[in-house]
Amino acid sequence: MKPTVDVQGAGGAPTTLDKRVTSLDDAVRAMAETRDFGKPTKLRRVLEALRRVLVQPGGAAAVQARAQALEEAGLFLETDWASPEILIPALVGPGLHSGDADTVVMEACSELRTLAVARGDYEHPSISAEDAREFLSQVLAMNLELLFTPPTEAERTQQGRTAQLIRDLFRHIADEIGYESVLDKLVDEIWRILRQRPIQVDQVQSLITRIAVYRGDPDVDPGTLSGQGIDRLITSLFGTTEACREDPGVEVFRARLQAMDNGGLQYEAAGFARAMHDTGLVSPYHAELLRFLLQKSDYLLGEALGLSDTGRNCLLRFGDLVHQLIEEAVHPQTAQCIYGLALLLDRGILYEPPLVPALWRQLALELSDAARERLRSVFGDEPGPKARLVAGVLSMLGLPLGVGQGDNPTCQSARALSMWAYNDPDYLLQMVVWAARDDEITMHFEGQPISSKDSESGVATTLPTDLDPVSLLVVPHLDRIYAEMGRRCADRPGDPHRWVNPEFHGWWAARGFRINVDVETGNLIDLDAFLRQFHASYHPEYNGGQPLIHPQPAGVAVTDSAARYVGWHAITILRVAPDPQEVMRVYFYNPNNDSGQDWGDGVVVSTAGNGERFGEASLPFGQFASRLYIFHIDPLERGEPEKVPAEDVERITGFIERSWGADRLPSGRLQALKVPLDR
Repeated sequence: MKPTVDVQGAGGAPTTLDKRVTSLDDAVRAMAETRDFGKPTKLRRVLEALRRVLVQPGGAAAVQARAQALEEAGLFLETDWASPEILIPALVGPGLHSGDADTVVMEACSELRTLAVARGDYEHPSISAEDAREFLSQVLAMNLELLFTPPTEAERTQQGRTAQLIRDLFRHIADEIGYESVLDKLVDEIWRILRQRPIQVDQVQSLITRIAVYRGDPDVDPGTLSGQGIDRLITSLFGTTEACREDPGVEVFRARLQAMDNGGLQYEAAGFARAMHDTGLVSPYHAELLRFLLQKSDYLLGEALGLSDTGRNCLLRFGDLVHQLIEEAVHPQTAQCIYGLALLLDRGILYEPPLVPALWRQLALELSDAARERLRSVFGDEPGPKARLVAGVLSMLGLPLGVGQGDNPTCQSARALSMWAYNDPDYLLQMVVWAARDDEITMHFEGQPISSKDSESGVATTLPTDLDPVSLLVVPHLDRIYAEMGRRCADRPGDPHRWVNPEFHGWWAARGFRINVDVETGNLIDLDAFLRQFHASYHPEYNGGQPLIHPQPAGVAVTDSAARYVGWHAITILRVAPDPQEVMRVYFYNPNNDSGQDWGDGVVVSTAGNGERFGEASLPFGQFASRLYIFHIDPLERGEPEKVPAEDVERITGFIERSWGADRLPSGRLQALKVPLDR
């Protein structure tokens, strides 16, 4: 067997990976010592050991180091993977998304074997290092989203932890063979994500950092890494202006600022502001500039934030508060919150009477021990938990449509936070105080209090950790309360969202409710009436031209790219309007981190280019209606459902019948399904 890589932890103490690698080596050895006819009996142990290693940090490298030993032991015996020269790059993605854990492990091991060949660690008899590298380049190019985007709703539901295993595998492959073969597509994909303006950009920043490091490698041909798109991304973080062009470090940058006159400072401020508003990314140097300008002038602060007239007026009117927010929250480690602060000021929400005192309260807030430890465990000690939380508040108030649920089934809670930040920011700040100070949130359901401390477990089975600071503290409480509201409706007929949504989200969630699924059987019901009422309530041509005043909660049946049903998902309808091509579209908020998803049968969610504002997703009205299963309406505003053309209803019904409704039709295979409250 090939010598193993060193996977010892610090000080030589065995880590979880050490132990799992030892078990894998034992399983591989046992298979190698077994005759061919008996190897299938050893396969289960090897596959399970491989899966346990691959889900660990560093697991992919450990398996790569054992690629030759695995093949010689018989892992790929009598499978298509036994002949790597016949494998097709286009089939790797479907294999990894098959939903079968064994197939995923085998496919991952096949890619790592190919990587070992490409790196020259394994001289394979049937594939050269050059061919192996070309194969992996094609695989990366065909599966760009796996390099840096979080798992989709479909992947989370179907694959669980395996979805992250696959992403770790692809990042390892890209780090090993380089990005030049897929760089153009990669940069396009980064821009697509950034146009959605997410609060959390750690993954994008990490990828840009990797590209920058790779680009700085003297062995890399600079011609393969040229392009304005790449330059703009790298300089937005590491060389935004003349004073930090060569990424000199914060200390040097500060010394340069001290030597500048006001003209030089204004030039620096304008450069940082342009880059921030252009990309949605903020450089750590920007934070240092903002802290330096606190001692200079509010005019230069406004320049550095890139404020509109509204934002400048807010800065001048509430200068003491803004100064204190910057002093507390803005540090190189939290620089991203500067964008949230700028957009918060531009929204003009500080003129709402409760906001200014609520933010002063936030600055003076004493966090509970539990809240401090939770923030520290995820974000570290620099800056402290209080600064992290204030920075998170600024980001959420500035980017209410950038809230993401992470890799957690908590779309309802993420939607609530987004809706409050968008529509009722002082209520959001009250929630933050309760969660951070008291480690408890109390809400009311039909007049009765519900405490997050007294409620049973929520939808999430573990405490989420991949969230922004506000969500990190508040979501666990909301999740338990939401689940408790559902339990209090358990004995009522119909879908519990009818009662839960208005109580959970706020009074503006309309009390009228429509659903097109029978809760007891899972079958489609009243489709014609459902679709006509949706048009009459939301489509300007059938609701008297009434625009949507408050965001409304709704539920969609998520489907994959083959239009197969995945699960129920909570979204927010924001507005309905014609796009630049005069196509009527529904613009909505999706908490699922990346809204640009292919839902099959030509239903591809757009995030830019069709009149979307930052953070919005959109679909043509009929396509959106084809994935909708619940919505809220004002029961006193009936609209004109009878005027909706029958052919429009029939077309939408066709989309439903070809996708998630295929097994829910009276003439099809009936699928009994209790509509769950957890998505």
